[in-house]
Amino acid sequence: MFRRSRNLKYVLSLVPGKRRLGTYRFLPIFFCIGGVMEWIMINVRIGKETFYDVYRRKQSERAYQGKIDEGVTAEPASVEKH
Repeated sequence: MFRRSRNLKYVLSLVPGKRRLGTYRFLPIFFCIGGVMEWIMINVRIGKETFYDVYRRKQSERAYQGKIDEGVTAEPASVEKH
């Protein structure tokens, strides 16, 4: 276990800015990772949809279901023949 800890400390010490920035020196790395994740969610298609396509569809379905539950949306009336 101590061997892993030493190896991890060594790898972390390779990141510059320890004296000036302290722990915050890792912030740009995570900022870039977040940006890459966002780009993937917007642009990479899995099947026929991206993450945001699914999100918009689900949001629309929830809004429509909410209107139906409130009775705002008029359902097509059944035509009765006399």
